[in-house]
Amino acid sequence: MTKFKTLDDLGDLTGKVVLVRVDLNLPMDGVRVTDDTRVRASAPTILELADKGAKVLLLAHFGRPKGEKVSTMSVSMTLDAVQAVLGREVMFVPEIAGPVVAQSIGILQPGDIALLENTRFWKGEEANDPELAKAIAANADLYVNDAFSAAHRAHVSTEGLAHLLPSYAGRSMEAELKALEAALGQPERPVAAVVGGAKVSSKLDVLTHLVTKVDHLIIGGGMANTFLAARGVNVGKSLCEHELAPTCEAILASADKAGCTVHLPYDVVVAKEFAANPPSLRTCNVHEVAADEMILDIGPQATEALADVLKTCKTLVWNGPLGAFETPPFDAATVALAKSAAALTKEGALVSVAGGGDTVAALAHAGAAQDFTYISTAGGAFLEWMEGKALPGVTALEQAQ
Repeated sequence: MTKFKTLDDLGDLTGKVVLVRVDLNLPMDGVRVTDDTRVRASAPTILELADKGAKVLLLAHFGRPKGEKVSTMSVSMTLDAVQAVLGREVMFVPEIAGPVVAQSIGILQPGDIALLENTRFWKGEEANDPELAKAIAANADLYVNDAFSAAHRAHVSTEGLAHLLPSYAGRSMEAELKALEAALGQPERPVAAVVGGAKVSSKLDVLTHLVTKVDHLIIGGGMANTFLAARGVNVGKSLCEHELAPTCEAILASADKAGCTVHLPYDVVVAKEFAANPPSLRTCNVHEVAADEMILDIGPQATEALADVLKTCKTLVWNGPLGAFETPPFDAATVALAKSAAALTKEGALVSVAGGGDTVAALAHAGAAQDFTYISTAGGAFLEWMEGKALPGVTALEQAQ
């Protein structure tokens, strides 16, 4: 089990200055935040620290200014959304270190919250510059990381500060790490993984790692076409990386050696054109795909069989849709299997953890998201965790004393 300190390990915080790394890289429509999910994720941590009398300083990046001060990428663009979610007034501070921050801290009362400027306005942030880390840490007593989504980056605000201040995982980070531990760290077996998406090349490391960790690997999306082609199936004009056939064969061989069953579709939904409800739509066996057809979803028989596989499992980790779910009716397999997983989870028969942008959207579209055990909104960090890679932000918390 991963060892790290949480907010439960904190003592008296009255008047203490706490740096909290949060994710405020929010989607915008002009000057309006269109989705405040990431703010809501860190709200419990921020409010708990403030209610215990700390002076809370929020650290975050916004966009990719590459070490330059770009006015349209100021974190102040998110200030209204942060205040709305927290229900508190939040002071904006246009620096992240030095006398301006020190003066602002002097103005803050215990329980007050301030938002520091975009950490990426300073070149030292992404370089994990020790001097910048020291300058930021000089104004604080404690450090809390509540941004798992940025934990795969070894930056000052995600990794460097954890070596200079007493460091803790925030509530969102704590929940994420516990969920991931339950999914692949010390899971209850049998374990199934659903991996979908367009290209095998984008998830080579994920697939290679998972076949050594799970009992059932369900492959969907365009990736399944590449595996089918590697096994000699004619996939017509489907999206397919034919050059990766040897790689797919190697992954299948590793799965056999590890005792992992790989599930590929045996009936599929095809069409001659990629459009909503096309007239050429039909369902067929994978060996009956015509040269002018493309596979766009898993068929109903295979989907039902996959639901039966989940019934035999205790743990599920899911990344990526099974078909071109944004375009009906090629969302059918994803929706059906997501609902099966949600129902098993609701019954208490399955621990289900999902993550990745397309996955979150697909499960929400299926109306199944609320019944999964845990859904991670992290993209790159979740994928790197599925690849078995160490995440610098998490490692730094584990090493913190």
